[in-house]
Amino acid sequence: MATEAAEAAELRAYDSHPEVVAWRVERVRTQVDRLCWAGIGLGLCFTMANVQHFAAAGAAAWSLPWLAAWLLDPAVSLVLLAILRAEQVTARYRLRTGGWARAAKWAALAATYVMNTWQSYAAGSPAAIVLHSVPPLMVFVAAEAITDVRDKLTEAVTVAFTDATRDHPVNSPATVHRSGEASTGRRRGEKRRKLFGDYLAEARAAWTPGVVVTPAWVRQVTDCSRGLSPRLAAALAAELDRDTEHGGEVDQ
Repeated sequence: MATEAAEAAELRAYDSHPEVVAWRVERVRTQVDRLCWAGIGLGLCFTMANVQHFAAAGAAAWSLPWLAAWLLDPAVSLVLLAILRAEQVTARYRLRTGGWARAAKWAALAATYVMNTWQSYAAGSPAAIVLHSVPPLMVFVAAEAITDVRDKLTEAVTVAFTDATRDHPVNSPATVHRSGEASTGRRRGEKRRKLFGDYLAEARAAWTPGVVVTPAWVRQVTDCSRGLSPRLAAALAAELDRDTEHGGEVDQ
């Protein structure tokens, strides 16, 4: 139970580390990006078929006008995707793109909407208008919302890191990195879990006459957790006291 408690304390130290907290928000931001890109991609695929039908204007299948009609929607969509990709990078660093970039994005979205719904408005079919309006409108809304969402998630990363640093100032990145390297080395070099007795034997071997046994010294020589070091220091001090009582000076 003492070993499990020490391991739990070490895990909680990592769990509350500012870098870990910020990384979790970063992971959410990545998931949001992927979902938004998937939705935009599916919406543009839907509009591509409608725009091709609009541009072909009844041309025979596989004729030159019919084939050329497939190029219209990608020509508009690629411009839109390029602008969204640029905004993805600028939003990460909380920078705003210029007015021309925003105008180009709106123009691409407006052109996609008009080409998707023109025939439906001409036919006067409310159902067709709704059917062909939803995908381009969702692409438009997602394209506008994703920039603000990225900006707020970037701000959330900064806030999460700052709050975690204020609540846990002792967990500096260098300390956790060194502790992680030591823990990794122990896992690679040993086939079984390091027990209380193993830590005690390691501290006993490192002790020399004149050294004051403290929890900090125990952590330094054994690399044990902060929760386990007081018990190890007490146990080692008790052993040293018994050895002194029975044998005078402790043999090294």
